[in-house]
Amino acid sequence: MNYRVRMRNLREDNDLTQREIGAIINKSQQGYSHIEDGRAELKIDDLIRLCKFYNVSADYFIGLTD
Repeated sequence: MNYRVRMRNLREDNDLTQREIGAIINKSQQGYSHIEDGRAELKIDDLIRLCKFYNVSADYFIGLTD
């Protein structure tokens, strides 16, 4: 599974907006949207913040485990 799909699924499963998650990783809604849709890459620091926020492992987040 592509990490972008998992990003979107985690966000939607938690009823959060792109703006809300963008604030967690210090990005605008548009900046976060660019990551979700593949126009920008997710930085490792942002991956760590998102894993901590969602309480999931990096392996889960990037699709190595279910």
